[in-house]
Amino acid sequence: MNVVLLEPEIHFNTGNIGRTCVGTGTALHLVGRLGFRLDDKEIRRSGLDYWVKLDLRLHADFSAFMGSIKKDAALFFFSAEAVRSFWEGRYPSDAYLIFGKESTGLPQEVRERYAQRLYRIPFFNDIRSYNLSTTAGVVLFEALRQNGWKPS
Repeated sequence: MNVVLLEPEIHFNTGNIGRTCVGTGTALHLVGRLGFRLDDKEIRRSGLDYWVKLDLRLHADFSAFMGSIKKDAALFFFSAEAVRSFWEGRYPSDAYLIFGKESTGLPQEVRERYAQRLYRIPFFNDIRSYNLSTTAGVVLFEALRQNGWKPS
């Protein structure tokens, strides 16, 4: 399984997602410009001592990321603006779960190009969206559940 963050901005979210990825054996792909430095103490604090165990893959931009994976890779994009619920997704064990940055989500061109692969986590209209680390965790655990994941 793979979690992909496009231009994440908040170190605490990325650190928390990294810790979740370590705990689940999931690779974390960071794509594009980051809103923090990977050597900042804040990201180490939120990732705790797990950060060194993370399967971390860095990509200069979205094109570089797409060039690094198989052409037929199972891509799933998540946006508060999507129509289909993430529960409708069928996630293979090598899926790429792709999330946009905290302030603006996925870029418009990505949402348009991959509209048939766009999902959301349902919520009441009282909020704009969920926190990125919460969203990534919810989707990741649903994908793992579908694949019969059982930690040792």
